[in-house]
Amino acid sequence: MNSRGPAGPGERAAGTPRGAGGARPASRRVPSRGPGYQAAGVSIEAGDRAVALMRDAVQRTAGPEVIGGIGGFAGLFDASRLTGYRRPVLATATDGVGTKVVIAQRLHRYGTIGLDLVAMVVDDLVTCGAEPLFMTDYVVFGSLVPERAAEVVAGVAQGCELAGCALLGGETAEHPGHLGPDDFDLAGAATGVVEADALLGPDRVRAGDTILALASSGLHANGYSLVRRVIAEAGLALDAEPPELGRSLGEELLTPTAIYARDCLALAAGCDVHAFAHVTGGGLGANLARVLPPGTGALVDRGTWRPAEVFGFLAGHGRIGQEDMERVFNMGVGMVAVVGADDADRAVDLLSTRGVRAWCAGEVTRDAEGARLVGAYRG
Repeated sequence: MNSRGPAGPGERAAGTPRGAGGARPASRRVPSRGPGYQAAGVSIEAGDRAVALMRDAVQRTAGPEVIGGIGGFAGLFDASRLTGYRRPVLATATDGVGTKVVIAQRLHRYGTIGLDLVAMVVDDLVTCGAEPLFMTDYVVFGSLVPERAAEVVAGVAQGCELAGCALLGGETAEHPGHLGPDDFDLAGAATGVVEADALLGPDRVRAGDTILALASSGLHANGYSLVRRVIAEAGLALDAEPPELGRSLGEELLTPTAIYARDCLALAAGCDVHAFAHVTGGGLGANLARVLPPGTGALVDRGTWRPAEVFGFLAGHGRIGQEDMERVFNMGVGMVAVVGADDADRAVDLLSTRGVRAWCAGEVTRDAEGARLVGAYRG
């Protein structure tokens, strides 16, 4: 784990590192000569306390491949396990959670936003068939409150546990004057590995393949700039409880993004999977099109599922047409698996045993029109 200490804009400040490779000596107080870092809005002591609070959550993600503990400048991962591969290919992905952080900030609820971060990163990574090995994160605050920082990172650590990877490194930064006192943001990157001859993607996809839809847990972490505009213009309160949602609007909007990584890997190991498409910005059609080879298209039947109520709620209050909704939101499908037609039913059954709701939503076709959604959603 690389440094977990506060930093000012464009610099790495002294602080308590959160990294593998040995413990950091206790810091010594240096007599102040001028206004000092504290007066500039950066608290090294707060950074030290934040690391102490997040220590246990981070260490729970460390498997035998992680070398050392919190305290070094770089995360260390024993790569000798890769010698068991015939031709290991490393895969990497990086992402953030967009303006969903604003909802967490307004509600003062920070425990789930880290789950969103892990999902956005590892669910991209697994689309090529790669197993996530480790992840690093970067969390920045306008004013560092140790308990708040620890809550965010604990969510990241929980997500890594669910994804089966180590939280190998991270940085907690403080940017006074750049961000407001309550503002924060986070981003992350992950590395995984896949056998070269097991790579998934367009090269494996064929006309006649079945398109499996894996249910989303809600909005996931895309489209929140539009979400915030809708609730602002409609005068909706986050603590309101619309009957159609069955809970507060804020709770609905903070529902964590589903982490599909382990389920996708299990599906690829047990069934004839040709490709995965993570449904993020751009919606189902645009992301499915990314795994279609030249000369093929896809037809997805909207009539095979009913989107969760939150989508209709936003469309109604924002007066958003179906085409725009489908371009921005996942509409109830968070991941797509393209599988051999003969294995489609078995793939659905396998996912069901893992607690993942999935269904046959369409097929790959012999045309070059990209991915098209046809029909009407279930009422």
